[in-house]
Parts: sequence; structure tokens; C-alpha cells
Amino acid sequence: MDLSAFSSHAGALIVAVALDVIVGDPVYRWHPVRLIGWTLVRLERALRAIGANGHGGGVLLLVLLGVLWAGGLSLLVVTAAAVHRYVPIVLHVFTLYSLLALGDLLKHTGAVDRAASTGDLQRARREVAKLAGRDTDRMDLGACRRAAIESLAENLTDGFISPLFWYVAAGLPGIVLFKVVSTMDSMVGYRDARYLRFGWCGARADDAMNLVPARLTWAWIAMAAVIVPRCSPAQGLLVGWRQHAVVPGPNSGWSEAAMAGAIQRRLVGPIWMHGALVTETWLGRDSDPPAGSADDYGKAARIVRVTSAIAVLIAFWTVWYSMRSAR
Repeated sequence: MDLSAFSSHAGALIVAVALDVIVGDPVYRWHPVRLIGWTLVRLERALRAIGANGHGGGVLLLVLLGVLWAGGLSLLVVTAAAVHRYVPIVLHVFTLYSLLALGDLLKHTGAVDRAASTGDLQRARREVAKLAGRDTDRMDLGACRRAAIESLAENLTDGFISPLFWYVAAGLPGIVLFKVVSTMDSMVGYRDARYLRFGWCGARADDAMNLVPARLTWAWIAMAAVIVPRCSPAQGLLVGWRQHAVVPGPNSGWSEAAMAGAIQRRLVGPIWMHGALVTETWLGRDSDPPAGSADDYGKAARIVRVTSAIAVLIAFWTVWYSMRSAR
């Protein structure tokens, strides 16, 4: 297999996706995302020490992290050929596998559903706390399942569709750069006094890199609803189109609203954070009941699986056709 560090590869894609779904995210000390976060903390400290704590410092942080990780990992894969011709293949596939998160998303949201199915409210709340930053002490079992469904829909984009998109578009450097930007958004992309200016670049870059994948997810959720029983592709499209802006940010609302329409249930509702009610807004048609049953979660999980399969098939065909045309 002729595998370049700088190119997407159809075979590597299928192997990595299979590993992610079957095995889940690998847990080890030198995980790329963990190392990116470690590097970010130290670069931030150094930049602030020299007074680069505004917009310019944030831009410089992105440039440094991008060069170090997107460039460095690719260089590592290239130079690994000196060890053995199969080592770059293994490194490429393992890195790609490490940067996809569909398996763990289904695992963690499934834990909420299983706890709710046994009536264990405390465990369901604990599992929700691992997924979403909200107060869980006011949540009943229905609210816990809604949070799991919302997490499925939102993280389908930034945890799987977006990494897949950037791997197809720009190979291994593309998916690594996406993870650099995503890590920046989660660690410094806050609108508080410390990060309002310094974190601006990471937050806006994350918005930009998720822009196309979020809208693809909206369309693919509607396509998946054609296949999943008792779901509505038309409502997936319509609710996604009409209500995507209800959720803060330019991207996450597309998949969440599409999911609400597709399973014909309302999502979100009252959310409390740090003792304050931050929203009472519902996503979905007023005539639909709030999501909260095991059946609702089951339909949402099947939608996610089918949407992911559609995305993988399109990505595989795109990469395979590109490889064939390049010969």
C-alpha cells in the first residue's frame, strides 16, 4: 500500500473507522489530543510571559500549534520509513484512528440511556455530567436522555464528521490541524476576561472549520431518517433549516435541530448552569412531545450510526476516486 503522510488513503480510512467503532478511542498517555493540550498549556504560558496575551498571541498560538503538530506528525510519518517501509502505514492509521470519536460518543451516551432504563437517576446524572457542562441535580430521567441525544447530535459533527471531512480534504495534516483548532476552542475559546481576546482566534477558527461539516451533517441526518423507521426526513430538513440559529454558535444548531425534527421530538428545554437558568428554549415542533424515552434515544442512536455510515461511504468513494485519478 502506497501511503503518503500528506495524503488521505481509502484503505487507511476504513481501517481507522473500524477500529474506532469496534475498539473505541485508545486510552494511553501519549494520545495526540492529550499531547496537543499539554503543548498548548506551555505555549500559552510562554506567550503570556512575553506579553502576547491579546488577539496577536492567540493567532501566534494557533500558528505554533499547527506547525508543531500538523507539520511535526506528518514529518514523523515520513521519516519513519527509514525504520521500516510499513512503519509509516501503521503510524498513519493509528493517528487517524486516535482522532476519530464516534465509538466513544455512542459508548458514553449509551451509558446514560442504560442508567435511565434501570431507573438509576443518580448514575444517569453522573453520566450526563461527563458529556455536558450543566447542572444535573435538577434533571429527571427524561432530561438526562435529552442531554444524551443532544450530545449525540452535536458531537457527531465535531467528533466525527468534521475530522473525516478534513482528512478527506487535506490528509493527515488536515485532521491534525482540525484537532489542534478544536482543542484550542475547548481550552481557550471562552468569553471571559482572561480569554476574550486571547481565545478569539481559536474559537473563530473552530467555527470556520466546522462550517461545511455542520451543514453536511444536517443533510445526512435527513438522509438517514429515510432509512431509520418512524423518523421523518422532511422534518429533519425543515426543523434543521428553520431552527439551527436557536442554539448559540453558527454550527451546533444544524445537527441538533435536524435531530429533533428527524426523531420528531423536542430537545434542549430548561438548562441550569451554576445555579442559574440559562435557557428554557426548546428545539423542534411545538406539536412534538419532549424527548426522554428509551425509544427516543434508540432512534437518535440509529440516526447517528446511519449518518456516520453515509459520511464514511462518501468519504471512501471520494478518496478512492482521487487516488485512482492520480495514478
